[in-house]
Amino acid sequence: MNIAVLSTNRNLYSTKRLVEAAESRGHRCQVIDHSKCYVGIQQGKPTIHYKGQDISHIDAIIPRIGSSLTFYGSAIVRQFEVMNVVSANPSQAITRSRDKLRCMQILSGAGLGLPITGFARSVSDVDDLISMVGGAPLVIKLLEGTQGIGVVLAETKKAASSVIEAFYGLGNNILIQEYIKEAKGTDIRAFVVDGKVVGAMKRTAKEGEFRSNLHRGGTAEVVKLSRAEKETAISAAKAMGLTVAGVDMLPSSRGPLILEVNSSPGLEGIETATGKDIATEVIKYLEGQHSAKQASGPIVNKRKVKKESKL
Repeated sequence: MNIAVLSTNRNLYSTKRLVEAAESRGHRCQVIDHSKCYVGIQQGKPTIHYKGQDISHIDAIIPRIGSSLTFYGSAIVRQFEVMNVVSANPSQAITRSRDKLRCMQILSGAGLGLPITGFARSVSDVDDLISMVGGAPLVIKLLEGTQGIGVVLAETKKAASSVIEAFYGLGNNILIQEYIKEAKGTDIRAFVVDGKVVGAMKRTAKEGEFRSNLHRGGTAEVVKLSRAEKETAISAAKAMGLTVAGVDMLPSSRGPLILEVNSSPGLEGIETATGKDIATEVIKYLEGQHSAKQASGPIVNKRKVKKESKL
């Protein structure tokens, strides 16, 4: 296959590992900066160009779309889909997962465990909003934040009110969530590929920090998931429509609670902690999808035609 990893930085660990895994299985693989792609839309002949070249020869793509490029990156993925190119994740699912509020609403509708979450826009609703999630301490999150940036722990109701009002004053959209004390600064990331958990790690926040993100100085170790945690991760990826996903969960007294479903989960932490070749699992999924597409062949119109009656 001709595989393209859509990434703005070819030097990232995840990007390099995906290229390495693809080439080790005999595929041609290149890194394409999706921010520099452009599309041609015309009747019956959609095209994508990159650096002046038509790249319609691509068989499969692995989107690594950053949050700041969600709209444009998803549009590029969608153009590949129109051209019948296999994608590790659908464009619509990438867009859904990037919207934290929409993600929480979808997961709630699917009956999956979540921290109690509130969303509002008016300062006059702050007191009721805080009560809705169980009072302080509580967690305040920017909808556009990533890697733990824009996440604040408010220890008291007064502090929570001040932070919320400040965010509103700056025109930011935020979520308010209950603080899960029993998690004790840890969370679990399960890496899901094609409806299976292929690796899992427990992340622990550094001393004095409640965010367990590795980018914030957290540490990671391999963990064996309980049946409930495994089922929750698989169900979350399915509900979001993602075939490759990192599902972040908090352990709690009422079972695993989903924090986030990531459409471009990093590989370095999970591969280092588990010792597993996660990148190759992604390539194997693409191989299966490409083979299935090849076997199905072109779509044929199978309308039944009524035989003419004899006079």
